[in-house]
Amino acid sequence: MSLHYEVVFTCFLRDGTPEPVLEALRWHTGASEERPPHLDEDEHPYQLLAPDPDSRLPGGEFASLRYQSLGSQDAWGLFARTLWLDDDIGELTTVMDLLAPHVEGSGYAGYLREEYDTAVSVLTFDEGARGPATG
Repeated sequence: MSLHYEVVFTCFLRDGTPEPVLEALRWHTGASEERPPHLDEDEHPYQLLAPDPDSRLPGGEFASLRYQSLGSQDAWGLFARTLWLDDDIGELTTVMDLLAPHVEGSGYAGYLREEYDTAVSVLTFDEGARGPATG
């Protein structure tokens, strides 16, 4: 029997985030149906952040990438809450590596937790790289 994990990504990407990265995120979040031609199918096997409309997560799954104001500057805000099978948890690296060089600042990136557990593993970014998961 497979375990399921609630996975949440939440971060700001710099205003100058390259368009190929934004295209990849639009595809991963389900905002675009067609895989960008520059994405390697082996490295990005499917839409990792696309919400499942039939999810069993309370309140459902959600993903958003939007350009927003942060007071004196603008940035791309990413929020995704999805349910992942334990077999897919290794794909967290794919998403974190895509985001990390473009994240505005270091620190909190989200979390993952086993579906029926109360403990979370916090995801972090550290100076343009993915930080360790803590929990």
